[in-house]
Amino acid sequence: MIQSNIKKQFSCDRNKLWDIITDNSNYVWRSDLSKIEIIDDTHFVEYTKNNFPTYFTITSKEKLKEYKFDLENTNLKGKWIGIFKELPNGNIELDFTEEIEVNNFIMKIFAKSYLKSQQKRYMRDLERALNKQ
Repeated sequence: MIQSNIKKQFSCDRNKLWDIITDNSNYVWRSDLSKIEIIDDTHFVEYTKNNFPTYFTITSKEKLKEYKFDLENTNLKGKWIGIFKELPNGNIELDFTEEIEVNNFIMKIFAKSYLKSQQKRYMRDLERALNKQ
């Protein structure tokens, strides 16, 4: 299993942060996606800019505490764990961990660096979205 973790602190309204991250109907702030298709309360599909689908099943959604889901596409499967922690200074720390298994050997070589770059991109996009509101 390949694992990648990223932590980042945000100084903003915690409800606003939660809402941006968990509202799958509002995905325009994500620079890596063309669309999100919501299937039901626990299932959705993210499409990359090249229309490559990844299927998600929400496994835990506890407001302002944790957001977890399983994910799968033709290249990989795994899980994503998002922990929200209020810090003594009033900031919110996001602690995101992604664990995946890839389907072929070549992808295993690049998977960790790919996950890291995706996580950094997500945090940059999130920071931009927060600054716009």
